[in-house]
Amino acid sequence: MGGMDGVTRADPGVLKAALELYLDLHLHPEPSGGEERSAGLLADWLAEDGYAVTRGLGGHGVAGVLRRGPGPTVLVRAELDALPVHEETGLRYASRVPGVAHACGHDLHVAALAGAARLLARGARDAGRGTGDAGRGTGTLVVVGQPAEETLTGARAMLADGLYERCGTPDAVLAQHSAPLPAGTVAHGAGPLLAGSRALDVVLRGTGGHAGAPQLTVDPVVAAAAAVLRLQAVVSRETSPAEQAVLTVGRLRAGEAANVVPDRAELGVSLRAFSDAALDRLEEATRRVVTAESDASRCPAPPSFERVSASPPLVPDASLAEAVRRGHAEELGEGRVGRWAPATAAEDFGWFGPAGEELHGRRGIRLAYWMLGTVGADPGAAPGNHSPAFAPLVRTALPTGITALAVAVERALLHCASSGGPPARLR
Repeated sequence: MGGMDGVTRADPGVLKAALELYLDLHLHPEPSGGEERSAGLLADWLAEDGYAVTRGLGGHGVAGVLRRGPGPTVLVRAELDALPVHEETGLRYASRVPGVAHACGHDLHVAALAGAARLLARGARDAGRGTGDAGRGTGTLVVVGQPAEETLTGARAMLADGLYERCGTPDAVLAQHSAPLPAGTVAHGAGPLLAGSRALDVVLRGTGGHAGAPQLTVDPVVAAAAAVLRLQAVVSRETSPAEQAVLTVGRLRAGEAANVVPDRAELGVSLRAFSDAALDRLEEATRRVVTAESDASRCPAPPSFERVSASPPLVPDASLAEAVRRGHAEELGEGRVGRWAPATAAEDFGWFGPAGEELHGRRGIRLAYWMLGTVGADPGAAPGNHSPAFAPLVRTALPTGITALAVAVERALLHCASSGGPPARLR
């Protein structure tokens, strides 16, 4: 792959080890909920660097704790899971697991996290010997490898399993995500960065029978097809053009044979918007439309709905995000720090902060989140996230990602130390 040409303060040994970790993860991706090997690699890396490691949090979640003296606690997170995608990049190090690939950059996220964790651990040891930079902030660092982000269930599972009770309540939580921006750059945004989402599994019930005698059946395929078409009007005709919202039917499954009318049809519906109120409206409309089409088709039983995942809109803390952005601009250069417009992609990172107060019982946790460029100079020419051909420019993106995380942790420690007390428990 040649030499690394991104911006980084890491020494060649850290970069080489982080690259080897990236290649290992990319070659051996694991799906959501099955990240045992990936978690083990990160846990062993953190333990080697002196972190107190907890394994098996909320599934295969990993957390490493490093105390760098008195001060705030900052948690930094990367995702462990891959996607159910068959890789078509043609890379020498392409996935060896059929039907599973790191097509969203989570392997890059983990490798950058590991590299930054090593730099920060070495900085803590240097400071202890009186050779470090005391201006970089002291406090506690919690490094988290999260499972099941792609199913939007891993963050909640880790919190429910006592992440904050076991590892300490963070004053700030940080993360970055690969994006179709020029490699070597990062981007920050104000207000919501990513949409909130809900995923619904829907079942319509019919009366099965012979395809040659449809009058003796109630065909759920027809009801499902009509519902799919009618659902398109929820955004186009029930949502203001000024309000961003997305309703996608990503799965329609029914029957096994052409000559048999099945007795059920299944829909997988994805909803995305930038407020909980908008998500409520989209979900209500989905239930209303599907139920109406079921009734119109004389289905023998009403449809069933299961909300299988949910994530809140991702809204960073304005002052913390600005402190991190300034740190990136100083370290990388203003020309490498861009602006990010709200996107209707979704992820579950928001549960670690204010949106998850009912889960973790803490008030006052601040979030910062930014995008990490992974493509060439013409972003529109590169396959995007979730594509079978997704292939980040690792030689530039990885060192930049390591630096961005390390700088963000240092700036967050300083910012939290100067701007108030620790998060409070909810009463």
